[in-house]
Amino acid sequence: MKKKQKRQQQVKKEDKPATLGDLLNQDMMQKLKAQQQELKDEEEKKKQAELERKKEEKRLREKNKSFEELLSESDMDWKKFK
Repeated sequence: MKKKQKRQQQVKKEDKPATLGDLLNQDMMQKLKAQQQELKDEEEKKKQAELERKKEEKRLREKNKSFEELLSESDMDWKKFK
């Protein structure tokens, strides 16, 4: 009876494919996860910086528009007010 149970346990262990986490030690996995998180944070900061840059660029463009440009972009019908 005991031999059958041992064989069944061995078969169950062999059924699972070995993952990368199983092959690497715990310290290495923690370092890789920390590095992955740092890269995500860095990319998020880049996206925020790009968004802020575009927002500031748009604000400066709006600030420097002439009256003619503002008037032409307006959707009001100025002929009604003449």
